[in-house]
Amino acid sequence: MDLNYSAEDLAFRDQVRSYLEANLPSDLQHKVLNHKRMSKEDYVRWHKILAKQGWVGTGWPPQYGGTGWTPAQRHIFEEECARIGTPAILPFGVNMVAPVIMAFGNQAQKDYYLPRILNCDDWWCQGYSEPGSGSDLASLKTRAERDGDHYIVNGQKTWTTLAQHADMIFCLVRTDPNARKQEGISFLLIDMKTPGITVRPIIMLDEDHEVNEVFFDNVKVPVQNLIGEENKGWTYAKYLLGHERTNIAAVGRAKRELQFLKRVAANHQKNGQPLIHDPIYASKVATLEIEIMALEITVLRVISQDSGRPGPEASLLKIKGTEIQQRLTELMVEAVGPYAQPFDPAFLEGETEHSIMSDDDAAALASYYFNFRKTSIYGGSNEIQKNIITQMILGL
Repeated sequence: MDLNYSAEDLAFRDQVRSYLEANLPSDLQHKVLNHKRMSKEDYVRWHKILAKQGWVGTGWPPQYGGTGWTPAQRHIFEEECARIGTPAILPFGVNMVAPVIMAFGNQAQKDYYLPRILNCDDWWCQGYSEPGSGSDLASLKTRAERDGDHYIVNGQKTWTTLAQHADMIFCLVRTDPNARKQEGISFLLIDMKTPGITVRPIIMLDEDHEVNEVFFDNVKVPVQNLIGEENKGWTYAKYLLGHERTNIAAVGRAKRELQFLKRVAANHQKNGQPLIHDPIYASKVATLEIEIMALEITVLRVISQDSGRPGPEASLLKIKGTEIQQRLTELMVEAVGPYAQPFDPAFLEGETEHSIMSDDDAAALASYYFNFRKTSIYGGSNEIQKNIITQMILGL
């Protein structure tokens, strides 16, 4: 296989880079590069800027408003966005529920939801995990009982990212309690304004409100919001998770954060010299850089054979990508030492220009470190991914 970029790919990179440099608002870039918290308005503003350019549905086919880019072009675009420091295009609509709607939804669902997802008219969240049903997702207990032309939904979802902002939630619900657990699940699209839905915040260690519990109390959902066939939702769920795990690898962001790590290590001293010159620490950074290079080559190998549908190799990318992300945050905190300890919410929220400890690079790193403990768990824990690799790739 040829892993080198073509002349057309390199010209495409130049086009993307020029556009981002001209159109990325400096305040958004500053927040991203300095690990500050993003607001709903930040995410929506950047999404709509890209939507105006037609660059949101990078993995979508043109008939649905997508770019029709090749896998290599999508990779280049994501890498350039990471390099310059754009806000993320949140995956729940564009990269998660949209592929399911394209593959399994009816024409009316495609016509209504896909344009709204492209333009960020609807903010989506994911209703998968429940108390007691995380990695063992098929054990979920949220019920949906048919009542005429509606389902009546009762139950609870948890760890629901940014549900406090959401207009819509895509949910796995149990529609046949007597079937085998994987065979009695359906995939519903639910309006978050429906009576009976309650969102309760889960405030994390750094006092950030990122995740939530969502409760359903006799929530009426039109049958027309069912994706595909009743009791076939597990098939659609697995399809969605393949897309989620592929995107988690985030090679471009890892490369950007490696440069941040090197800068921090160069600015902190050990025994009278920059920490980056310490042989033991420098060896840790070099090892991590090699792992990032290896991950990038693996991603390029995967996209060079892209079939349009993620396979079990997505589990490989998810495992290694999240391990690298966590190692980056560990080495950052190790570099700044006690300077990571002060907790400065005003600085993290962008309310003050500088941190209380006068080390702006260090101020956000403890929060960053703790937040990234989640990456080896969400999207299917890494332990579960190893089981998938064992079965689907190694055939054991």
